[in-house]
Amino acid sequence: MKTFAATLLILFTVTCSAFAADKPEVLKPTLANVSYGPHAANVIDFWKAEGEGPRPLMVYIHGGGWIGGTKKVNPATVKQFLDKGISYASIEYRLTGVASLPAPVHDAARAIQFIRFNAKKWNIRKDRIALSGGSAGACTSMWILLHDDLANPKSDDPVERESTRVTAAAVGGGQTSIDPKVIEGWLGPNVLKHNMINKAVGEATIEGALKNYDKHEALYKEFSPYNHLTADDPPLLMTYGNDMTLPSKNAGHGIHHPVYGLKMKEKADSLKHECHLIIRGVSKSEQYSSSTQFLMDKLLAP
Repeated sequence: MKTFAATLLILFTVTCSAFAADKPEVLKPTLANVSYGPHAANVIDFWKAEGEGPRPLMVYIHGGGWIGGTKKVNPATVKQFLDKGISYASIEYRLTGVASLPAPVHDAARAIQFIRFNAKKWNIRKDRIALSGGSAGACTSMWILLHDDLANPKSDDPVERESTRVTAAAVGGGQTSIDPKVIEGWLGPNVLKHNMINKAVGEATIEGALKNYDKHEALYKEFSPYNHLTADDPPLLMTYGNDMTLPSKNAGHGIHHPVYGLKMKEKADSLKHECHLIIRGVSKSEQYSSSTQFLMDKLLAP
């Protein structure tokens, strides 16, 4: 007969094994905190996928209103791309508490150029790079997707000579405009209560941003992805929550409101640009049921 102590030992071993099985997988980057620019926040984590020949790349740009957030990602998300032979990168960038626009967005664009500069070393296909992100990361992703190429072939910096153009982007809850004069008309006054709008241009309050609107107007217009959409831009897929209430109920609801997606989709359809909008019960894509399906289709295309 087993002793009580022996029985406890067996139970402890089984319990520990169960906890170990439940423990989230640790998926360390192939390269961590690689510097892509002169600032402390200019760093990239990179996971290299196995496969024959150069690999497609998925790039994640984190959200947080350009006020907070980090490049930390869910290992399960990374793994599903690696399992398909798609490499993965997640980038950090300066936040608006350190440097207002254009810093957060231009940092992300430079990260794309840096990745292309290292494409041979990292075994990446330059012509198969896609973006994803939520909230402000979605706004940045859409801006890079739709903006004219920032490559400067005459630059002394070889990174700046690389293209910022990408294959596709799939984003969630993104701001297609950050212009307070535009989005208040779309969503009502509560959207302006979110600090993203005033801090984007270095103002402590929305009252200051509106008072000095003439000073900030060019930035607001420049960093609104909606203003850059043209018929020949790469494909875009957007997802949003389905609370269509207008005017927006509060700052959080307003800053992620599905109307952002509806406005972009309307413009894209008028231009015959490939744009997919998924809002449960409101809008669906005939081709794609999820962002992941869309991204893998675009990245694994011949």
